[in-house]
Amino acid sequence: MANLGNTTTLRGVINGRSELRPEVVADWRDEAACSGLPHSVFFPVGDDLDSAITNAKRICASCPVVDDCLEFALETNEKAGIWGGTSEEDRKALRRKWLATRRRVV
Repeated sequence: MANLGNTTTLRGVINGRSELRPEVVADWRDEAACSGLPHSVFFPVGDDLDSAITNAKRICASCPVVDDCLEFALETNEKAGIWGGTSEEDRKALRRKWLATRRRVV
């Protein structure tokens, strides 16, 4: 999970998809553990939702770019799916903290 206290990382964050820093939109996805897996693994629906979320998070736990993924999700306010090893509920709390840190840094 990204270090939300790292002001160096958060200093240049700009809100909105059209204004994302180039390094955030970079090729991190090519190195992701989820690359090549069905999107449905990370956007689970159905009866066994808890198990599906746990499975997706397990994949994220071994990902070399999990921090980049989470940063992207926070910057773009991704509301659905598993991003950076976090669920929708996880990101709600993280995003509040991330935005507060961002306001103090910028």
